[in-house]
Parts: sequence; C-alpha cells; structure tokens
Amino acid sequence: MNVDKLKILGEASQYDLCNYVSMNQENFTSKNLPGIYNAHTSSGCSVPLFKTLMSNHCANDCLYCVNHCQNKFERIEYSPEELVSVFLHYYQNHYAEGLFLSSGMPGDPDKALENLVEVARKLRREHEYQGYIHLKIIPGASYDLIKRSMSLADRVSVNLESATSAGFSELTSTKDYQKDVLRRMKWIHRLKRRYPDLAPSGQSTQLIVGANQESDEDVLNRVKWLKKHLDIKLSYLSPFKALEGTHLQNNPLPDSKRVPRLYQAQFLVNSYGFDVEEVILDDSGNLFLEEDPKYLWAQLHPNEFPVEVNESSYRELIRVPGIGPQSARRIIEARRLGRHFTHLDELKKIGVVVGRAEPFIKLNRAYQSTLDF
Repeated sequence: MNVDKLKILGEASQYDLCNYVSMNQENFTSKNLPGIYNAHTSSGCSVPLFKTLMSNHCANDCLYCVNHCQNKFERIEYSPEELVSVFLHYYQNHYAEGLFLSSGMPGDPDKALENLVEVARKLRREHEYQGYIHLKIIPGASYDLIKRSMSLADRVSVNLESATSAGFSELTSTKDYQKDVLRRMKWIHRLKRRYPDLAPSGQSTQLIVGANQESDEDVLNRVKWLKKHLDIKLSYLSPFKALEGTHLQNNPLPDSKRVPRLYQAQFLVNSYGFDVEEVILDDSGNLFLEEDPKYLWAQLHPNEFPVEVNESSYRELIRVPGIGPQSARRIIEARRLGRHFTHLDELKKIGVVVGRAEPFIKLNRAYQSTLDF
C-alpha cells in the first residue's frame, strides 16, 4: 500500500464537506490512518468514511484550489483497481464504514467520472459491497454517466462553489456556472424524480464563503433556490481558506463567525419558514455576526411576542428562540392528545431551550419573564 499516495490524495480531499459540524480538518483521524474522515449523521452518530481524491490531476484553473492547472507539483492518481484494494483493506479492518470519492479533472470530464464509477461498480458488482458510497460528479460530465453514477452511489454531489454566476466567474475561467454545474445538478434532480431508487440519499452541494465578493444575502438566496428547485434541504458551506500555492493565498479569511451564522440563517430559510427578506442584514447584505439571526429577529419584532404555548400555531411557535421544528411539532402533538403545559420544565423535557424561549412565551396566559425589547 502506497502510504504517501494515501496521505497526499486523502489530505487533498479534506475541503469537500460531508457535514456542517466544525471544520473538516478536525474530523480527520490520526495520521496513522490517512484518508479516514469522521462524518456525522443527523442523529449525531459518527461514521468513519474513507475520503479521498482519485486523482489530483486537473485542467481547471480554480483560484482557491491547490490542484489548479498552473500549479507545478507531482501529480498522482489511483487506478480503479488500486483504490478498490485500498478501500477494502480499510473496510475489512473496520477502519472505514463508507467511501467518499472525488477527483480532479485531468481533461475530459467523462473520463474522470468513469474512473470513479468503475470503483463503485467493482465494489458493488465484484465485491458485493452494500455500504455507503458518495460520488462527486465532475462538472461537465454527460447525462448517461451521471445516471450510471446514481445507480451505484447512495449520494452524489456537484460542488456549486459560488452563489452567483458572477461570483463563480471570479474564481475560475475554465468552468461555466450554468452549463457545467447547475445543468448537471438539474439533471440529477430530474433523474431522482423519475427513478426514485437512484442515489437513495439524494444529492448535496457545497458553496465557498469568503472567496469572492458575494454577500450573505447572495448565499441565502441561492440556498433557498436550491431547496425550492432541486430539493437540497441543506447546502454545505465551506469557509474560504487561503492555501499556499493558490492564486488567493494572500487574500483575507472570512470572520470565523460568518459560516456558523450563515448556517443558522439557512435553517431559518429552509426549515423555519422565514423569507430571506425577513433575515436581518446590514446595508451590505451581510449578517450581524454577534447575535443568532433568529434571536435578533425576535428582538426586533416585539409585536410578535409573547406567544401562548398552549394556543399558538406551529408557525408562531417555530419563530420563538429556543423552539425548533422538532420541539414545535412535539408541542402541537401533545396538545392534540389533550396535554396542557403549565411549567417550563415540561417544555424543557421535549427539547425546548427554555433559557432562550422564556422571555418570548406565555403559559396559561402568564408571562414567564420580561424582555426589554
């Protein structure tokens, strides 16, 4: 087993996100197991994935990426047989429970994706592997090859990278935002609607925050569009990193609070029923970083509060700081079964963050506390 290749291509894959908790580097295991990445499920479980690039050869000129075509360093790649062997070694020794496979694009996007598909085919058909596979779709790849990818993978994804076409053009001149990326994402969505068994975990995407001049409003408008038109409920957001050897290596980094606040705002738009226009932004279209955007909205809309927990609708409950979709549904279901809430401890037991919610609610028409709006 070529350990140097494992380290180089495994490390190069770290900027493709599997989940939104913490920074990717913190989710990698020790250097003794290169390429093992601890992804997290929606229930909070940690799942070790073998996460790697198939190749760091690339014909694209993405300004933020160390693998851009103008960078001079030794290029390496796995053959499909070699990568299958490495993954099975990890899997059979219980180091990894799934595969996350991406690649640079040496030239022809179909040729690059064919290699990824061949790995998945060999695992599924020749080795009867039935576990998790996530394939990154190469921008510009053909419809038929994307369909083949979806027939073998649990999840597929295309990195959108930018919220706008203009922002995308700031980062690369070799890929077309509409044709190479968005069109492929639309194909995946149509295939998934027509053949529900393809890629049962659906598709995901990723945007880089802070690499160009796009505002938080641009990002929120795009994630809203992605949910409405492509059924992508969570878009992964990656803070720009100024990597040595890239054209942007001297660019400033985004504020460390920006991406966490954008995730909170994305949940408001995609899960809490807020319009982008309701999210509180400054004159530049950016979030206020010192406060949770939901709490800030509540503070600036005193006429909406307090709400009576025993009478309010789901929409009213979901806008209370400290009450999320799950706890709001539990409140509604408990009331449907005849329950009447009288104490804050009852709300705490069903998941309400009462320290946040208390100033914004009533129980039995009585204020729980006062808030200086």
